[in-house]
Amino acid sequence: MALIEIKNGKMKVPDKLDLAYMEGDGIGPDITRATLKVLDACVKRVYGGRRSITWVKLDAGEEAFAKEGNYMPDSTIEAIKHYHVALKGPLTTPVGKGIRSINVLMRQTFDMYANIRPVKFFPGLPSPLKNPENVDITVVRENTEDVYAGIEFAEGSAEARGLIKVMKEQFKILIKADAGIGIKVITESGTRRIMEKAITYALDHKKDRIVIMHKGNIMKFTEGAFMNWCYDVAKKRLGSKLITEQELTEKYDGKVPEGMMLVNDRIADNMLQQIITRPEDYSVIVAPNLNGDYVSDAIAAEVGGLGVAPGGNIGDEYAIFEAVHGSAPKYANKNIANPTSMILAGAMMFAHLGWKEAHDAIYEAVENAMRGGALTQDLARVLNVKALGTSEFADAVIKKL
Repeated sequence: MALIEIKNGKMKVPDKLDLAYMEGDGIGPDITRATLKVLDACVKRVYGGRRSITWVKLDAGEEAFAKEGNYMPDSTIEAIKHYHVALKGPLTTPVGKGIRSINVLMRQTFDMYANIRPVKFFPGLPSPLKNPENVDITVVRENTEDVYAGIEFAEGSAEARGLIKVMKEQFKILIKADAGIGIKVITESGTRRIMEKAITYALDHKKDRIVIMHKGNIMKFTEGAFMNWCYDVAKKRLGSKLITEQELTEKYDGKVPEGMMLVNDRIADNMLQQIITRPEDYSVIVAPNLNGDYVSDAIAAEVGGLGVAPGGNIGDEYAIFEAVHGSAPKYANKNIANPTSMILAGAMMFAHLGWKEAHDAIYEAVENAMRGGALTQDLARVLNVKALGTSEFADAVIKKL
């Protein structure tokens, strides 16, 4: 076996590599098959025989539950620890009942504290914007805290009644007896490391501006603190290379000089407006968990939807790259689902492994395929053009490699 090794915080990747993948539920198997075909073809064409991947399938979601009575078996968790990096299709999460999100479980289990979602417009895609070519924004979302930590109690439960009593007796805060209660957790340590990750991403990808998205005007001691801690990290990390918004206007005529980094902030509701009215002003957005979820999906809607938006859950030792959309069970096994999100997630995975040439080749091939009219039904119906099936779209991308 040829496995990734982590030594002194650095990843050593062999050229002949064993990698894990999870097909996911619903359309997961369809888009996974298409994705693996594209990734294998890319590695072969870019590197010849010098590099290759042997794929190892892991069970998760409904398939795992049918076999073992567990949506995320211990054997799969141990295998991810073994391989360090994995590719994942969409997993079903019931709304308002049933199991908690398997995705959240994995993020917390492997301390993958950064959810990174690059969103970029490809010519040929439908968009509600007049100038969608201005959209090239990466959301760096804190991935383990906030209300997504899953600390919540049902209305009428002993825990909810107990918290209501404590709030009344110790803090003089009245909460209605019929309340369900959730707790919002944002830590200094969690905030500092996500800002470090955002700065590293910006520097590595030659981005010259980072905006801190928050609702600190209302939630002063959670999201307001998030903003303050992010600014402090930026000051210490960037030093003289840091530019404030005031300096950008007064000293640099609105343009960030080469080698410098603008760090500013926006209130969350204003941010959601400005990504529509002036997306060209934004490059990297760093946000707490819930805000990051909202804004990344909103930006994806500007460039064709979640079907073309990849994501990576990344920590210091483990990383899982995924299609960020749902499992869409009604389209399962019909060869009509859009595999682009997962294909681009595979490209992100290549960049994470240090295989940048493969990453760039996939992005270029997807762009050229779409520019030439290769679209699956979710996008083709909007433009009233002929749709390709899932596997046929993969073939069209491979032809452009």
